[in-house]
Amino acid sequence: MAADKQNEGKVSLTDENKENLPDGGLGLEILQIIKESQQQHGLRHGDYQRYRGYCSRRLRRLRKTLGFKMGNRHKFVGKKVTVEMLSDNRYLLLVLMEAERAWSYAMQLKQEANTEPRKRFHLLARLRKAAKHSEKLEKLCESPRVDAKTKLEAQAYTAYLTGMVDFELQEWKLAMEAFNKCKTIYEKLASAFTEELAVLYRQRVDEISPNIRYCAYNIGDQNAINDLMQMRLTGGGGGMMAEKLEALITQARTKQAATMSEVEWRGRSVPVKIDKARIFLLGLADNEAAIAQTANEETKEHLYETLLAECRDTIQAVREEMKSEAKQRERSSDGDSGKVSNLQFLHSYLTYIKLCTLVKRNESMAHTLQAKLKEPETDETKRGPRPQDLIRLYDIILQSLAELSTLQGLEDDHTFQKEVSLKTLVYKAYRCFFIAQSYVLVKKWSEALVLYERVLKYAKEVQSKAKSFNNSLKDLPDVQELIAEVNAEKYSLQAAAILDTDETAEVPSQQQVKDNTPLSERLETFRLDPTLVGKQPNLVQFPPDFQPIPCKPLFFDLALNHVAFPPLDDKVEQKGKGGLTGYIKGIFGFGS
Repeated sequence: MAADKQNEGKVSLTDENKENLPDGGLGLEILQIIKESQQQHGLRHGDYQRYRGYCSRRLRRLRKTLGFKMGNRHKFVGKKVTVEMLSDNRYLLLVLMEAERAWSYAMQLKQEANTEPRKRFHLLARLRKAAKHSEKLEKLCESPRVDAKTKLEAQAYTAYLTGMVDFELQEWKLAMEAFNKCKTIYEKLASAFTEELAVLYRQRVDEISPNIRYCAYNIGDQNAINDLMQMRLTGGGGGMMAEKLEALITQARTKQAATMSEVEWRGRSVPVKIDKARIFLLGLADNEAAIAQTANEETKEHLYETLLAECRDTIQAVREEMKSEAKQRERSSDGDSGKVSNLQFLHSYLTYIKLCTLVKRNESMAHTLQAKLKEPETDETKRGPRPQDLIRLYDIILQSLAELSTLQGLEDDHTFQKEVSLKTLVYKAYRCFFIAQSYVLVKKWSEALVLYERVLKYAKEVQSKAKSFNNSLKDLPDVQELIAEVNAEKYSLQAAAILDTDETAEVPSQQQVKDNTPLSERLETFRLDPTLVGKQPNLVQFPPDFQPIPCKPLFFDLALNHVAFPPLDDKVEQKGKGGLTGYIKGIFGFGS
């Protein structure tokens, strides 16, 4: 509510706008007010009901502020804004909001009319009401109190809503005249005013141009279809025009589908008897060419989604036909159950197209995210892309490739199976690369380094197997660029791991406990060791280990038992001989 009141204040004038206005002094930025209100109150997401509620609330506030009461609580008394009341531009805004409220209600009914056709009558009534209010606004702006720019904008706004009414009524000439008038006025205004306002006017011209070409085509201009196709590629013709353009393209393909009888794929010709499948296969080349020519990512995404939706509808039609064919086979015993039927092979072909389109779409989104990932972040409050987003995309791609390898009728096609397995290796390498980058963001250096080695393993395996598939795999990403990027990331990762001294807790504790090899003994391998930049770096082992040396020889005297020693009796004192004789000799000295 507060935002509504602020927007309302942008267009209100000061006290100078009261009665004493000079001629041509009253102004209203009609297109700017409309665009800002629509973008801020629901139309950015196509919510016309929300915008309609905003218009009603703003009308109530304007009437209360201006004292423009429509009776009282007991009785309604209708009042109209007259030229004499134009002392404030909010009277003009009052009529503008009435037209916008009726228009938004008509657009809301148009969305609901897809499922409830009766609402189309109410839709036309509300569009006529919006055009009537715009005509009232144009008449009020003819007053000399209103400036020339506001008069022109009111005329363009009236022409736009009148053209919308005629367009819905399929009055192509009247609608074309109204849209051309609107386009001319906005082109003149764009060339006369500032660049900021000129951008708004040019955007409105771009919105109107597809409607003009569509009217020209329905009048009889056959060249207009080419312009419409080109506008489709550039993203023009949104909303109501987009539905009519798609219906026109389908109608043109239906006329060509009568000449198509079969399609050839993987060396087998398959008859196409289902009209929906014929229409889809005829438009497949045009859709792929349109996607290839489109530079706008938003338009490319829309074309991919359109192609996938058509493919799913076609596959569903083939499945229903397969069910009826299966019932017929059950009744008759002639069917060959071992061979894949033509209808089943056509189903496999359509499924192949759907899965390949999914792979291309996700790969395109991945390239866009990669480019944004390399850009520096300008807005810190806004969440930018992360490696986890890319991991999810490559998961979907790998899942699609896994489904491709299980298609019926292609189990024995070894060339196809090898192509799918090689594509799987390529996208596994890219998925592994972004998983490693997600680990780098949280400073898990060891895990990231292991994953980078795995990427190199996948890439080298792709290079060794891709020599015989140069033509069929030319659309795959170049793994050589991935190898160069991984090598650069590895060296920067090793440097960052060594310099990161604050996050030592991130290192796995098992690595610290089990492997205490000093730096001098592992110079040829890289291992994260936080102690190298600490106070006690593990450079060499100290004290050094004992080393074996030759021991001192131990001699055994084996010759001693065989040596004859000389007698030593003359040197050894002999003991006295035993008995009395010896004793007497000793006393008298005879024995000396």
